Amino acid sequence: MTMLDPVLLFFLLGLTAGLLRSELRLPAAVYDLISMLLLLAIGLKGGVELAKQPFSALAWQTLAVMGMGSLLALLAFGVLRFVGRLPRADAASIAAHYGSVSVATYAVGVDYFTNRQIDFEAQMPLLLAVLEIPAILVGILLARGLSRDMRLGVVAREVFLGKGIVLLVGGLLIGWIAGPEELAPITPLFFDLFKGILALFLLEMGLITAAQFGSLRRYGLFLVLFGICMPLISSTVGIAVGLGLGMSLGGTAMLGILAASASYIAVPAAMRISVPEANPTLSLAAALGVTFPFNVLVGIPIYHAMATHAFELTGGLGP
Repeated sequence: MTMLDPVLLFFLLGLTAGLLRSELRLPAAVYDLISMLLLLAIGLKGGVELAKQPFSALAWQTLAVMGMGSLLALLAFGVLRFVGRLPRADAASIAAHYGSVSVATYAVGVDYFTNRQIDFEAQMPLLLAVLEIPAILVGILLARGLSRDMRLGVVAREVFLGKGIVLLVGGLLIGWIAGPEELAPITPLFFDLFKGILALFLLEMGLITAAQFGSLRRYGLFLVLFGICMPLISSTVGIAVGLGLGMSLGGTAMLGILAASASYIAVPAAMRISVPEANPTLSLAAALGVTFPFNVLVGIPIYHAMATHAFELTGGLGP
């Protein structure tokens, strides 16, 4: 995606306005609405395509992706704890963010591949949903160990019944059950307007990102370096998993994008409940202040190029 893409220009507009302390803000109700539309649109698109696919390989792919999320959280924790010397709770919390996934980054990736007419596997929204789960559990275990006060029931409710997962999985099921013909009356809202919805979402994300820059100045160079280097490492793992699962070039690149992204919605809520002593500013400053803009501005084309190069070296295992 080039810098002239209007979706990215909306993000840059929000970022610039936020840094200049403009009064520009999206009303909270509007932001909630476009977030819901974005999640439902991703789920509906995936569900329509998922209905055309055999389910035999989905279980293995789901398990592999959940294992990948756990591994990425462990890798991030090792770097944060033993290189960055962060307190255990903060290292575990940030690691959970980086083992999980960003829906907004995925949405920009969808737009990137759509513009280039690059196909990817229909089950990606399903894999996106399940990637939220393992890193949260690993992060809690890293911070707490096995103890009676883990409040897993409360965390499970936050994870599985949180707005993001309910809308994403709900959209998948609706798209899968209804099919393209029955969805035709609502296609203009959820499919045709997808890029406009994404543009408004990224405008607000730019404003939110600008608010995290003060924390980055306070906590130093390490989080900046971590927020850039960790996605590059994670995307390599994601691309390797995609190749191992026999995915197409588009699917392999998309899995690299998912691996490279960092959560800033579901994970902060879960960490707030289970690891309240962790400083949420550190996690959001890295995930939202560094990794998100890096991914949407320059990272996605890099991961696509990495996946293409990996396919050239291995001959590709997917269709």
